[in-house]
Amino acid sequence: MEYVIDMRNIRKEFPGIVANDDITLQVKQGEIHALLGENGAGKSTLMNVLFGLYEPEQGEIYVKGNKVVNNDPNIANSLGIGMVHQHFMLVDKFTVTENIILGKEPTKVGKVDLQTAAKEVKALSDQYGLRVDPFAKIEDISVGMQQRVEILKTLYRGADILIFDEPTAVLTPQEIVELIQIMRKLVSEGKSIILITHKLKEIMEVCDRCTVIRRGKGVGTVDVKDSNPDSLAAMMVGREVNFTVSKGVSEPKEPVLTIKDLVVLDSRKVPAVNGLNLTIKAGEIVGIAGVDGNGQSELLEAITGLRKASEGSIQLREKDITNKTPRSVTANGLAHIPQDRHKHGLVLDFSVGENMVLQTYYHKPFSKNGILKFSPIFEKANQLISEYDVRTPDAYTPARALSGGNQQKAIIAREVDRDPDFLIAAQPTRGLDVGAIEFIHSKLIEQRDKGKAVLLVSFELDEIINVSDRIAVMYEGKIVAVVDPKQTTEQELGLLMAGGKRGTNDAE
Repeated sequence: MEYVIDMRNIRKEFPGIVANDDITLQVKQGEIHALLGENGAGKSTLMNVLFGLYEPEQGEIYVKGNKVVNNDPNIANSLGIGMVHQHFMLVDKFTVTENIILGKEPTKVGKVDLQTAAKEVKALSDQYGLRVDPFAKIEDISVGMQQRVEILKTLYRGADILIFDEPTAVLTPQEIVELIQIMRKLVSEGKSIILITHKLKEIMEVCDRCTVIRRGKGVGTVDVKDSNPDSLAAMMVGREVNFTVSKGVSEPKEPVLTIKDLVVLDSRKVPAVNGLNLTIKAGEIVGIAGVDGNGQSELLEAITGLRKASEGSIQLREKDITNKTPRSVTANGLAHIPQDRHKHGLVLDFSVGENMVLQTYYHKPFSKNGILKFSPIFEKANQLISEYDVRTPDAYTPARALSGGNQQKAIIAREVDRDPDFLIAAQPTRGLDVGAIEFIHSKLIEQRDKGKAVLLVSFELDEIINVSDRIAVMYEGKIVAVVDPKQTTEQELGLLMAGGKRGTNDAE
């Protein structure tokens, strides 16, 4: 049988690591083929080999039956292969059209012909139901729309084989539904799609076949209709995975965080948090459910000292931390797993070891008289790497080189190891595989069981329901209801998140 993509026995090495070890991937015409694996299993590396960004040490690649030597993305484009990267490759100040034609600009009398290009972009956008404004600036459109621009970029270059790298990691639930519709439309028009993911729900919903890789090796390819999430998860991590979060009943004690009448302005000087009240006690996990953009980010920034509150108060263990600096807030017993690990969680060009002490480097034994002591720093880092199963060649590797899941584990190791009274976990499992999610949930519950207070902010409703002891629903900058996760459903939460009335209004 002829495959549109036939990668045979691919091996790709980096210093100290074999990322792909004898992997075979065969994709049929007109299918959505999932490439499933844990963070760091080698999925993105394999696709970067296919797209010409990396050259493999061994193996052969056939595209539509022809053997190819593909060592340049321009060759991949000419073969009809397009890639929608996990971290978008867009110029913020350019319009949608300018980004799409970049490097392949149509000209008229020696000038770039933007009008013709915009018409072509609009026609493509309409054909595939993408609904993108060709004249909008990238900096003014949502993340979901930016992703559609990336898809259009590949279609504009004539791609009929599309690689999607973790496409739903940064999308809201509604955008995910729309993306799945777009993918189905693309396939109905004769395209073939390779979907790199570790979200089993999406594979079951949209994929035809699934190839699983584990720690750089191919495990096998299965028909999705003949499999289930449990069997796929076991193939992916090499053991059975517990999808239900196992935890005892919470025993909340004294209040740890008390927020009263809090008002926080957004960057446009409009109240994003508008008179919010919330109490979180020792020994409980409070989940915040809400549609993105209802003040969650501004609330967390105010608690952690990253943004000024204009009214109200925030108390941590009866100490007023309103408008204190981030360092003094963390010194008072707060730990923060931020929602954007690259912007606020790590210094990507620092080593893993240096990142592990970002909150404590100025304490003994990590520094003396203002000078860093690297021996104890890396000793500590190695202890945390082993304890939290952070998969890295060593503690000296730059954080940038780790997979998303291992970057997240490094942040969690650093924050939880400080034994904080209050832990904020914002989107802690965004873009992570089931094995890593299980691990992170167990760490949050472990903190709760040690008598710590935990605030969980997530757009994944099943995560909020499974992990939280109480759920506070946030709408237009206020807590509009507090519900018991055992007594609620995703439908009821969805209604409350959209401003509907249900549940109690007791934020204590």
